Amino acid sequence: MKRRSISIPVYIILGLALVGLLSQLFTNTVSFINSIFISIGIGVALFSTFYFLFMRKRNSSNEMKKYRQAVKQSKAKYQRHQSNKPAAAKGHSTISQQRKKRLKRAPHLRVIDGNKSTKKRDRASF
Repeated sequence: MKRRSISIPVYIILGLALVGLLSQLFTNTVSFINSIFISIGIGVALFSTFYFLFMRKRNSSNEMKKYRQAVKQSKAKYQRHQSNKPAAAKGHSTISQQRKKRLKRAPHLRVIDGNKSTKKRDRASF
């Protein structure tokens, strides 16, 4: 047997709600539109209150600041390298010099201290 995703009572409730909305729309249009605007206004007020009290503080964490700084550095780095691309007419020596400069410093890389064990194992004894 196939299970229905929405049961019959849910269809009945949705049908009655649709009939109620249509009858309210045709019989008393001004109060219907007024109640819709009031409902939307209350929803926006509740959402904005919830967002500014709870969600906004979570986004200003230290990790987010570090992430934004890393993105900014990455954009600056790649824009710099795109503008300095060598032309096809330049010789091989300028390309190798640029590669050496690029290999010498990598400001976008950072060392992350992880959990290091205090005991060092000898790799030859395995």
